This record gives sequence, C-alpha cells and structure tokens, in this order.
Amino acid sequence: MSSQQEHPSSSENSAQPQSDQNALEAAGIDSAAIRYPHNPDFKNGRWFPTWRPYQGDLDRDPVGINEYLPPSKSVLLGVQHTFAMFGATVLAPLLMGFDPNLAILMSGICTVMFFMITGGRMPSYLGSSFAFIGPVIAVTAYAGTGFNDNLNVALGGIMACGIIYALVGLLVMKTGTGWIERLMPPIVTGAIVMIIGLNLAPVTIQGVSANQFDAWMAALTVLLISGVAVFTRGMLRRLLLLVGLILSYIVYFVMTNVLGFGTAIDFSSVVSASWFGLPTIHTPSFEVSAMILIAPVAFILVAENLGHFKAVEGMTKSRVTPYMGRAFFADGLATTFSAGFGGTGVTTYAENIGVMAVTKIYSTTIFVVAGIVAILLGLSPKFGAIIQTIPAALLGGASIVVFGLITIAGAKIWIDNHIDFSKNSNLIIAAVTVIMGTGNFSLNIGGFDLGGIGTATLAAIVLNALFNQGTEAKDLKKSPAK
Repeated sequence: MSSQQEHPSSSENSAQPQSDQNALEAAGIDSAAIRYPHNPDFKNGRWFPTWRPYQGDLDRDPVGINEYLPPSKSVLLGVQHTFAMFGATVLAPLLMGFDPNLAILMSGICTVMFFMITGGRMPSYLGSSFAFIGPVIAVTAYAGTGFNDNLNVALGGIMACGIIYALVGLLVMKTGTGWIERLMPPIVTGAIVMIIGLNLAPVTIQGVSANQFDAWMAALTVLLISGVAVFTRGMLRRLLLLVGLILSYIVYFVMTNVLGFGTAIDFSSVVSASWFGLPTIHTPSFEVSAMILIAPVAFILVAENLGHFKAVEGMTKSRVTPYMGRAFFADGLATTFSAGFGGTGVTTYAENIGVMAVTKIYSTTIFVVAGIVAILLGLSPKFGAIIQTIPAALLGGASIVVFGLITIAGAKIWIDNHIDFSKNSNLIIAAVTVIMGTGNFSLNIGGFDLGGIGTATLAAIVLNALFNQGTEAKDLKKSPAK
C-alpha cells in the first residue's frame, strides 16, 4: 500500500486520516514518517478491496489481506481457525449457562457478518466474549452448572451492550480513533483486561471446591492444559484449551465411569440427540437493571478490540486503522444479533490473531471458510450434547487457566507499551482499578449497580482523564515515531 494513509469509501474517508494526522502533528510527530507498503488493490476507493490470487511462496512469503488461496488450502486453513477459537467459544457459554451449540452457530454467522460489514479488510474471527461472564453471573445469579434459568434477562442486557458498541463504531467512522486512544491508553486498557480475569477468580475457585474429587480433577485439568501450552509446538499449542480438556475428559471418564470414583458421565442425551437440527432459540427479556449492569461491557470490548486491531495492523503491515470504525460497528451489530437469538456476546479473538502470527496468512477469505465450518457444527444437536457432558470440575480447571491468561494479558499490554510505573499517575490508575475490580467494588448510579468490572472500568477512565491527559502530548514528543 502507499505511504499515504488509506481511505475507505464511506464517510470515514476524510475524518479518520485527518484526525490521525492532527493528533500526530499536535504531538510533534511527522505523519509522513509513518510508512506502509504499497498495495493499490487494497486502497481502491471501494467497500471491498480488489481480490487477487496469491502468487508467492507459502514457506517464505506472507499472504495479504486481499489475497486468496486455492480452495483446498483455504478449507484446511479455515478449519484450523475454527479449532483455534473452539475451546474458548465453547467454554464461555458453558460458564454462563448458555447453549454452547448455539454459541458456535452464532460465532460462525457473526464472523461472516463481520467480513461483509468490514468489507473484508479486517482479518478476525468473532467468538464468545469472556467480558460478559461476570456481569451475566451477577444479573442472573447463575449457580455455575447446567442451564441458566434467567438467561432471557441476560440476553436483553447483552443486546443493549451491542447497540452501544455499534453506536461507538458509527462515531469512530465519523471522527476517527484518536479520541478512543486518548480516552483509553495502554495504562487503562491493560488494567481493564486484567480485572476481567481477576474479578472472576473467586467464582471459579468456589465452583471447583465442592468436594475433593472435583478439586483434584480441576487441578489435573490445569496441569494438562499447562503442559500442552509449554511442551507442544505449532498448531497443537494453539489448541491448548481443546486438547487439555479432551485429555482431562478421558481421565475423568476412566476415574468415574470405569473405576467408580466421583459422578459418572451420563451419555444418554448424546445417544438420543439427532445429527442435524436447529439449536433452541431463546427470546430476550429487557430489564433496565440488567441492561445497566451489562451495557458497560461495551467499553471493555472497545478497549480489547482496539488492542487486537492495532496488533493486526502491526502484523500485516497494512493500514487497517481507517477501517476500525467499521470493525467496532460490525462487532456491536453481531453481538446484538447473537443475543437476539439466545447466543453470547461476541468479540474478535486473540487465538485467531495468534494463528495468523504463526502462519503469516492474513487473507480474510479464510475467516469466511472458518465461519461456514462453525455454522455446520452448530447445526448438529449431537455435537452440542457431547459438549454438555463436560463435567463442571473440568470446566472450572479450564477457567482457572483462561482467567489467569486474561489477567496476564493485561500486564502484557503494560509491558509491550513500556508503561512507566515510576510516574505516580500510572501507579494510582493501575492500583485503584485492579483492586476495585478484583474486590468487586461496585457503585450505584441512579439506583443501578454498575458491578465490579463496570465500576473499575469507569474509575480507570476517569483517573486517566484527571491525571494523564495533560502529559500525553509531552510524552509523545519525547517518543520517536514508529
């Protein structure tokens, strides 16, 4: 692509590049110093880029966003992306009492929807978001196992969140991303991501402490998933959740169904389930208190996906920031759509970004294939019945790993962005946010409970606005343009 900033065909054309340029100039950075490879097929003034066949060597050359591979290779790579998202996309609905089969189906539909709305310019897979778990559990008083009887109330809150997120996307399409990056710099986004994991830790530990057998099986699950993460390589490592759960499931089956310890796994529902059929659709119920509690997750999703999209831009060496408004809008619309039928809220997946980092294949057409594969899996009730047989102890063990990784991901944002903790402002923002979120400190506004994550997120944004806004331009002037 050209060294100039690229412009999508919508109204974000003029607003985004101009706002970026103004922000850089205000910080004393020469916008001309930021260069991107020339790709006129990507910068074509249309909604979709101009697609072209891949001509390089897969062992050496990356596959561009607007390039496509032969069908046979595309199918294999698409299946790989489906498996990469599988563990987390199934685990999140199980932890909230949602139907995992419906979540898989919706993730596939929403991924294809995301491709269409973004014009195929942002390589991403949309899977179940873990950011909703805390608020949903708080709203529904979910016990941690089986179907969530108050699911409909949570769905209404998730739809409200998706609408707010989509509106943020429309605003970004008009004004650019500069204001979001000023509102939520890395010190804020790192803290927000960290508290998502820490806030859920007590619920997770309590869920696997019912008896010693379950506690030991949860610990074994942690050990097996960790072993896959540390001692394997390549795609097997990317599937650490899936592979670890399968191994722990086999051990649990032997210990219970064969040796007689603990509660045996009941396969009667798997035998009776049909191979093909539609999952059960659930209707949302709109309660103001639930919507107030869940809606702030929109800002967590903005912070999370801002980091993801910046990672994609750095990885692909393509100017995708001008299309970030489309991506926010698409994710918000997809979340609203998914919850409207009983599915979870969705978000772009770091797991699939990791797969791209390993394979160097960034073609968005691959994600369409991955979405179609997920849709086919979601239309199999027998597949869903198998998922429902996973014991709560194993899910609890997987949750310990997942929530721990989310927590450390927040710290990694600080490390990657070289956050200066010698500054008292950064220390206070991080310290207050993390403790508020971990301790589930909650404020009531107008009689509505914001929840621990919502209160901590609000605190991080407000404290940053009070302490850091005046020093940002000064810090940018000292930093060399990258």
